[in-house]
Amino acid sequence: MAIQWFPGHMNKAKKDVAERLRGIDVVIEMLDARLPASSANPMIAQLARRKPTLKILNKQDLADPSVTQQWLSWYRSQPGTQAIGLDAGERAPSQKLIAACRELVPNRGGLDKPLRVMICGIPNVGKSTLINTMTGRKIAKTGNMPGVTKGEQRIMLADDFELFDTPGMLWPKIEVEEGGYNLAASGAVGRNAMDEEEVVLELLKYLLQHYAAELSARYKLDDISGMQDWQVLEMIGKKRGAVLGGGRINIQKASEIVLTEFRDGLIGRLTLERPDEWAVWKKRAKELIAERAAAKQAREQEYAKRANGKRNS
Repeated sequence: MAIQWFPGHMNKAKKDVAERLRGIDVVIEMLDARLPASSANPMIAQLARRKPTLKILNKQDLADPSVTQQWLSWYRSQPGTQAIGLDAGERAPSQKLIAACRELVPNRGGLDKPLRVMICGIPNVGKSTLINTMTGRKIAKTGNMPGVTKGEQRIMLADDFELFDTPGMLWPKIEVEEGGYNLAASGAVGRNAMDEEEVVLELLKYLLQHYAAELSARYKLDDISGMQDWQVLEMIGKKRGAVLGGGRINIQKASEIVLTEFRDGLIGRLTLERPDEWAVWKKRAKELIAERAAAKQAREQEYAKRANGKRNS
């Protein structure tokens, strides 16, 4: 699914991040624990190369705990990287975050060498809520809409610990198709950038594979083994009264129900990707990109050949 979501303020945010990184000791990237790889911004990895990095898997209370542990172990195995999980009930997130950052750069600290940290993440990942929790006051704007925070903010979490908050931003081209669907399902992109029915069908396809029991329990469905995603969506629509005249299912309404309840964690603790699955998806995406590039080059060569033929005739 092609997602076009790069508003002007996000383009500006990219430039601001590149400028700010020059004086930063640690980069914190907040990820959605339900889709850790899909919510990791490749632009951040490119801009922050060689900088120590802390990955925060936020909303872990909504994610499958066993899969969250897989992702934490995977990120911790990367050089110069630490990873922690956070959830809505975390009582002292700032202490956990500060300790993880100090572990990454033990040579920084004290008033003469304050630790400067930048926190970033995709829209709607919960970054602003975390900052407000850590500071004990409403510093960052929050909302269930992507792109709420528009400008950089500087926050002192300790006398020698400066935190720079940046606006949530996506990247211009989402190459891993499954990642695009997962981002859309999580609410990271605006509604005008996606087809909700298409997103929900992909979501249901994955849930049928990994969380069929949770799906059946939430919507009081009978045996759904062997069913296809569209059949389950129609069953959900019927169960929830999303019915039009003549008994037709209101697919748009049914899709909205599933998306809302997934985002609110009402279906269960679900994670939409595993490290091994992501490796397969990413490899396939690279192969498709290479195939398209080769096809484009072949077309250009054919056009050039025809043009030369006409000039020589």
